[in-house]
Amino acid sequence: TVATLSDVLGPALEQGYAVAGLVVLGWEDARAYARAGERESLPVILQAGPSCRRHTPLPVLGTMFGMLAESSSAPIVAHLDHGSSVEECREAIECGFTSVMYDGSRLPLEENIRITSEVVSLAHSEGASCEGEIGFVGYSSGEPSAATRPEDAARFAEETGVDAVAVSVGNVHLDSTRSSAIDMDALRAIESVTDVPLVLHGGSGIPEARRVEIARETAVCKMNIGTELRMEFGDILRRTLERNPRQFDRVEILGAIEEPLTVYTRRLVQSLAAGSRGHAA
Repeated sequence: TVATLSDVLGPALEQGYAVAGLVVLGWEDARAYARAGERESLPVILQAGPSCRRHTPLPVLGTMFGMLAESSSAPIVAHLDHGSSVEECREAIECGFTSVMYDGSRLPLEENIRITSEVVSLAHSEGASCEGEIGFVGYSSGEPSAATRPEDAARFAEETGVDAVAVSVGNVHLDSTRSSAIDMDALRAIESVTDVPLVLHGGSGIPEARRVEIARETAVCKMNIGTELRMEFGDILRRTLERNPRQFDRVEILGAIEEPLTVYTRRLVQSLAAGSRGHAA
């Protein structure tokens, strides 16, 4: 059940659904996400982003993700999110990650293509997948976005050979308000000139009904969800401590969070797959 990004996005593109890219911060949420995928018999992508990597080294994360994948009956992808360099992507693959994203979205197009191509070659030589980004997905209350131009996306996909392309069409990172307005015309224009699975970062900010529509009707096959799950984790944690304010044991506190988080994640994962030709709604 250890899977690459290509393993899970190919069927998604063919059958009309999206796979959840679930942003991990630690063992408890990673295990909850893996259990959610297994209970739904659906693939999940466990993602280690920059904040996660600042807290936990890549060798630990690679081992943790690999252990969860090997023990699951559902496909699990171990994915490096927003890799900053060829060297970091190489280290992740050496640590057992089956997929890496090189983020060259702040670079000029030519340089982004050149470095992403290098990461693609590296990943493919080791049996791993590679995601790239064209355009720039901005941050809520932070850096503004730069919309993806269809002609740039077409060139980027063709010249790099990436397995998935992240695009900027109104989605933003760290949006906790569900107010991101997706430009469906722009998304359609991009998918009309590319033939690879597309990715939306900042899925937490997209209203759920729109997420489901995008998953069913477009070439977006991977939707990253991070902020929404962190908010849910925090809410469950507060409720757990309020019920027993004298509780102090970390194992008991975090153990009580896993099952409610698993239930929440199951619904999220299932909603992106509902309506596909291979999964009952």
